[in-house]
Amino acid sequence: MNSPKPQAWRAEDMSANYIADYKPFNFVDGEGVRCSLYVSGCPFHCEGCYNKAAQSFRYGVPYSEALEDRIIADLWHESVQGLTLLGGEPFLNTGVCLSLVKRIRRLFGATKDIWSWTGYTWEELMQETSDKLELLSYVDVLVDGRFEQGLFDSNLAFRGSSNQRIIDVKASLQTMRVILI
Repeated sequence: MNSPKPQAWRAEDMSANYIADYKPFNFVDGEGVRCSLYVSGCPFHCEGCYNKAAQSFRYGVPYSEALEDRIIADLWHESVQGLTLLGGEPFLNTGVCLSLVKRIRRLFGATKDIWSWTGYTWEELMQETSDKLELLSYVDVLVDGRFEQGLFDSNLAFRGSSNQRIIDVKASLQTMRVILI
């Protein structure tokens, strides 16, 4: 499993702006009904990764304005609680993710929440590039940390392994310490 040095992995160098999948109206990628965007590309290469194909930065199809418009249209449904970013690694696809989350906040304010999964730990993200920190500022709930096969637990909600944490991002940024949900 790869571990990054702070600021060594840069979205502008790695991302091809591809997405592996988009799944509207699902119930598994966070609380409530969600629209989930699976971005392509992840250098963590966690053993036992459930989405191994999405580790390639060229897997899937290029992100498009038409897809972004579809996601926004799907989010207008009153039953949809919010958007989930996962993949792949959202924080190495900031070109795609920032465009979308900024538009969501502009149109919906805080009425739609944003969840994200990342292989980075909170502590690693706090040492990262400005684009990653900007993306984090738009996220409400972050599930952090690399999946660890030896810590797998099928009984955990929204996590694959017990080292991963479900973080209240707004509270954590305010206090500058991890606040778990």
